[in-house]
Amino acid sequence: MILTLTLNPSLDRTIEIGSLDRGAVIRAAAARLDPGGKGVNVSRALLANAVASRAVVPFGGDEGRQLVRLLTLEGLDMVTVPVTGTTRSNVTLAEPDGTITKINEPGTALSPGELDTIADTVLAAAHEADWVVASGSLPPEVPADVYARLCRRFAGAGIHVAVDTSGPALANALAAGPALVKPNLEELAAATGMPIRCLGDVVEAAGKLRAAGARTVLASLGADGAVLVEDSGIWYGHATVTEPRSSVGAGDAMLAGFLAGGGHGERALVEALAWGAAAVCLPGSRMPAPADIRSDGVRTGPPLLTRPLESPADPT
Repeated sequence: MILTLTLNPSLDRTIEIGSLDRGAVIRAAAARLDPGGKGVNVSRALLANAVASRAVVPFGGDEGRQLVRLLTLEGLDMVTVPVTGTTRSNVTLAEPDGTITKINEPGTALSPGELDTIADTVLAAAHEADWVVASGSLPPEVPADVYARLCRRFAGAGIHVAVDTSGPALANALAAGPALVKPNLEELAAATGMPIRCLGDVVEAAGKLRAAGARTVLASLGADGAVLVEDSGIWYGHATVTEPRSSVGAGDAMLAGFLAGGGHGERALVEALAWGAAAVCLPGSRMPAPADIRSDGVRTGPPLLTRPLESPADPT
């Protein structure tokens, strides 16, 4: 079973438009409302593919109650934790060529007592878990070492921890020795202070994250594919996407596919890329089901280190 924790969940409204014209009145072609938050999306993707998962979800206010209703309608196995603040709402503007403009609220602060309750809830639910996924941004005023503390507590129980976050939260988590981190290209550049121009740079940066404490690095590179670096080897993979609709949640679907595929090795990378590519072809933050996922469009192998990236990244 895979347990997920989302400290900063959201309601995600996706609006499809012809083009983004600042200052104009824009008529939407379609709109949808989905439950959101990185860990929530991982659990939703696993649920859609009949992989056992449970989500720990703090919620507050009318938006939080709506989030819980939507997740209940989807049939998600979850443990909810009421908090005093209000769950955030995010807005995504999606253009026909796949261009995404996101407006994310910061979320609501969590008190020390609420954080303790959430941590106790995660620990109580984790006894059945093979993996705990700690992912997403931190709400305001939450200590940057919160994921690191969880890593240390679970490591003693023999539970693998996957961390998908950025900034100080990622830096702190690395020192706690997570089994897996999944940075995107920008997060990889920021975490290492390196400009990332080619696959060789990705491999070098992943090596720095491993030297800092992570055992495995799954680097998602958007349209450039993904690189997996672990003890048993280094692989590069790419999936064909013919009609992109929304990249929202695609990285979460990728992480879910990787864990569903066993959590290590080339086979897991194939699943990760197939699930991620399927999510890009779906509207909003809808998670792919088996009928959406095609592994025959995935190509993997050793990375050509000199291969340039279509979208390089600089540290910020």
